[in-house]
Amino acid sequence: MSEAKYRLGLVLEGGAVRGIYTAGVLDVLMKHGVQADMVIGTSAGCIHGCCYVSGQAGRSIRYYRKYRKDRHFMGFYSLLTSGEMVGRKFCYEDLPLRLDPFDEAAFEASPVDFYVTVTNVETGLAEHILCDELRVGGKMELLRAGASMPLCSRIVEYGGRKYLDGGVADSIPYRAALGLGAQRCLVVLTQPAGYLKKDGNMLPFRLAYRQYPKFVQAMAARPNAYNAQVVEVEQAAKRGEAFMIRPSRDTGISRMERDAAVIDEQYALGRADAEAAWPALQRWLEQA
Repeated sequence: MSEAKYRLGLVLEGGAVRGIYTAGVLDVLMKHGVQADMVIGTSAGCIHGCCYVSGQAGRSIRYYRKYRKDRHFMGFYSLLTSGEMVGRKFCYEDLPLRLDPFDEAAFEASPVDFYVTVTNVETGLAEHILCDELRVGGKMELLRAGASMPLCSRIVEYGGRKYLDGGVADSIPYRAALGLGAQRCLVVLTQPAGYLKKDGNMLPFRLAYRQYPKFVQAMAARPNAYNAQVVEVEQAAKRGEAFMIRPSRDTGISRMERDAAVIDEQYALGRADAEAAWPALQRWLEQA
């Protein structure tokens, strides 16, 4: 738990492979002993955030380096053979159980509350679900749902509901963190300052999800919603209510990047930016 007299929330944006930046930031936070009371993430933010809760510094970049080119890990082979760009069995069974084991015991013993952001396909709304375990066959399915990108993933059914990537309805769950009891938030973004999300081609989404009109509406509203969330966090940071870490430059990394040098550069940037921010962050954390 945080030593300060407030409840500290750690808010993690997604971004697919771009999110390896977040892994770099989190590894530095663990190095300096920063302990949040709550972690709430979207998409890749959840994928890397769970390693923060389990205390497994270095795990994310380790398995990215080792398996980034495995056709079962991520890519068009997996998409064509399973309907999933990110391999379900490889990433959510083989990896956490055998290839680079996730420390489930440490995760469950941690006092940190871990929330996964998902988008309900039928309502088009975000849901932020507390995960007290991430066992394969259990709430690991929620982690998968929260990182299941539209058009690249099958809809995930859990608890009688249908879910896809949380980034559709809530890309930066800062406001959700406050609603769940966080009093101050450390927010990790994966786009540099000045980035604005633009409207894209909605036709593929309208065709693929024509049975889910509210989900399509959420997709269409996403650029404006995202840009407004960035402004909200920036303003909160100016008031001292939040602290923001985001890329100091654009590495040119793609959402499905497989080039080892580019992935390493993005991870190293996260570490460097976090270290550069550490003196100011330390002062901010110590404020009552």
